[in-house]
Amino acid sequence: MLLNSWLLLHLPKVWQSRNGFARLLVPLSVFYAVLISIRQGLYRRGWFQSVRLPVPVVVVGNVVAGGAGKTPLTMAMVQHLLAQGWHPGVVSRGHGRQTQETRAVFPNSTAAEVGDEPLLIHQKTGVPVWVGPKRADVGLALLQAHPETDILICDDGLQHWALARDLEVCVMDERGIGNGWLLPAGPLREAWPRKVDLLLHTGINELGGGFQAQRQLADWAVDGHGQQVALDSLKGQAVDALAGLARPEGFFNLLRDKGLTLHQTTPLPDHFDFAAWSKAPLQHPLLCTEKDAAKLWRHQPLALAVPLELTPERAFWSALDQLVGALPKR
Repeated sequence: MLLNSWLLLHLPKVWQSRNGFARLLVPLSVFYAVLISIRQGLYRRGWFQSVRLPVPVVVVGNVVAGGAGKTPLTMAMVQHLLAQGWHPGVVSRGHGRQTQETRAVFPNSTAAEVGDEPLLIHQKTGVPVWVGPKRADVGLALLQAHPETDILICDDGLQHWALARDLEVCVMDERGIGNGWLLPAGPLREAWPRKVDLLLHTGINELGGGFQAQRQLADWAVDGHGQQVALDSLKGQAVDALAGLARPEGFFNLLRDKGLTLHQTTPLPDHFDFAAWSKAPLQHPLLCTEKDAAKLWRHQPLALAVPLELTPERAFWSALDQLVGALPKR
């Protein structure tokens, strides 16, 4: 468990260069590449079937391990599609949950039941969200329960070829493709470049092409009782921060960009469950992500969750509208 946590926190740093440790893992990357090639070939030849759903499917994902902004973009796309008159639903595997079956996400669901990201999406957007191990089955279950749904967003799943998709949206942050090697020597889940319909950069774009999005924290936070606190009111005092993300330091840097003084930072593995988290009184205000809050508030209801705001450039929305408008009606 300790080794696994260490790897999750430190491998992203290894993947940014072709250092000695990364080179030791290259043989495993070659084996991984062979497996990917075989699997893709089986789908191309029809030996493995991709299920096409009755409504258009848009997959939001990335080609590197770890978060790059998929879930914030999913929520932003849902809100945009709602404003355009669509009736979207969201399907997800529900990473980090302790259940296995296909199920709906409700406002009172727990992260242990449905996963932290699907719970956040449903709470923030109000649209139908379902989770399950097979995304095609999840989509069919959602459509049966919500027949008014006319488009599905798949949060993550760019490499889940069992679900046929009409559009692919790839998200990249400032890491880009790292050292350019496949897992585990590098961060790539599959070889890049590869064709996608839309590419959105949430950090510095060193690859060229695609669209740009601004990523920043809101000016306020909220505790487990629904009480809002302006971040400006926390300036000039010591605050603590934690983050259960693929790249926790990114959250800490955004807090520093807001002018906050971080006394102690606690990086945690992505989808950390907080089951054994201490209920001791807080010595300083404790800031966390919205994703962590759903689990942390059970132990520390005074923890302050800071929303992340993702704002793609206008040209991205124009391109998305054009592509979605051209999708065949089924």
